[in-house]
Amino acid sequence: MSLIPVLSAAEAAAWDATARTQYRVPSRVLMEAAGRAVAQVLVAAYPAVIERGALIVAGAGNNGGDGWVTARALHATGIPVWVAAVDPKTDDAIDNRALARVAGVHELGRDEPWPAAAVIVDALLGTGAAGPARGDVLALAQRIAEYGAPVLAVDGPTGLDLSSGEAHGPVRAELTVTFGGARRGHLLAREICGRVVIADIGFPPPDPAWALLITDAWAKDRLPKLQPTMHKGDRGRVTVVGGAPGMTGAALHAARGALAAGAGLVKLVASAETIAAARASLPDVLTVVSALGPALEPEVAEALEWADALVVGPGLGREPPRAHFLAAAMQRRAIPTVVDADALTLWNGLAERPLVFTPHLGEFRALVGDHLADEAANDRWAAAAKAAQKVRGAVLLKGVPTVIADLRGPLRVVAAGNPGLATGGSGDLLAGFIGAFLARGTVPVEAAALGAHALGRAAELGARQWTARSLRPADVLAALPDTWRAWADVKPSVPPVITVIEPVEVA
Repeated sequence: MSLIPVLSAAEAAAWDATARTQYRVPSRVLMEAAGRAVAQVLVAAYPAVIERGALIVAGAGNNGGDGWVTARALHATGIPVWVAAVDPKTDDAIDNRALARVAGVHELGRDEPWPAAAVIVDALLGTGAAGPARGDVLALAQRIAEYGAPVLAVDGPTGLDLSSGEAHGPVRAELTVTFGGARRGHLLAREICGRVVIADIGFPPPDPAWALLITDAWAKDRLPKLQPTMHKGDRGRVTVVGGAPGMTGAALHAARGALAAGAGLVKLVASAETIAAARASLPDVLTVVSALGPALEPEVAEALEWADALVVGPGLGREPPRAHFLAAAMQRRAIPTVVDADALTLWNGLAERPLVFTPHLGEFRALVGDHLADEAANDRWAAAAKAAQKVRGAVLLKGVPTVIADLRGPLRVVAAGNPGLATGGSGDLLAGFIGAFLARGTVPVEAAALGAHALGRAAELGARQWTARSLRPADVLAALPDTWRAWADVKPSVPPVITVIEPVEVA
């Protein structure tokens, strides 16, 4: 399985340069492979193009050169194709325009009307473009936006900064084809890019320091396996601590999440009110009543010693006794721990154990301060990496996309999910999932990535049945078994496609 990077514009340029200089892959070869990959994806996605043709709009750089290759590839098979272009400026683009002209590809004049094709291909600007389009490129982009046919973007829609995700307009794509890996902008501006197809064009292996896109194939390989001879103790023991009076649901969601993700035994430490609800609705869970501070009761200390992993924070509350309780819990046996919800605000930075922190942006600010939170608004990759160093653990920064960092190794990026997860309880399920994976010995950063990807995939499956608007945590849990089945049945992609990032369900 190839690892798929998530790249900034600078990293994409470095990869291209490495291919050409260190591995001696000529730039013309990369361009030829890219253009032909676009042609192949285009015909598969829009069969009507065989009869009605494609209109290619090509820019002056190598992105435009990809467009000229696509036009030539389509023309060679007899598919009607027209090209509207600005004059190319790079050697490879100039040469590929010449080849297309020799082959007989129909090139439209500046003032010539555009024919009614089945699809229009935006090959104006590539990954390195920044800021709004200008001049002739802007005029062509505006014509693309007004054309009326589905838009296939090469690398990304014109006007989208593929590093920052800032959308200057005017083009919105139904389908984007990019090469080797995802660009940050694809994941930050999902509604602009549509369906994103990542195609192989012969790049060398990516730099292992680059951020890694989490896929079903990756998750399948790392999901803790079940064995025929297992008993409940072999599948991991998780203790969930939270559920103060009035906040029962959060702790119950976390406990349910741990069970659904495969934990063999789950013990809930919570207020009497929450334990009564658990005993009535969740008989699978072992229970311990606690005042949740300031000191640990003997039964609570025993529950912490018993566990293989700890989830602390869902519904814990933020009153002063809770801070003392959390500090005391962290002095017990150093088992892997998920620090979630209220525990993120109460965290005092003292714990020598494997840790996973799961903040949304507001909790991130409370955990690591204003400076990193402000940085996360512009560069969540760098902010998450710095936060992991500061708290000495794995940090899962929730959002679009979710970024997971730890003390070493590449960032993990999760693109799965939809707005249905923007409801109370979703984060508690995630904490439970991660706890279950930690209890089976999964390293923190991978447990966090597995949990976030499982949550996102289950939300996507749930939205197909109940819609994203109506989705609730119980619906996500109901879809989780189908997520495990889908991971077990992952099939290789058909070349040149490496993977596909589907559009986000927003209905």
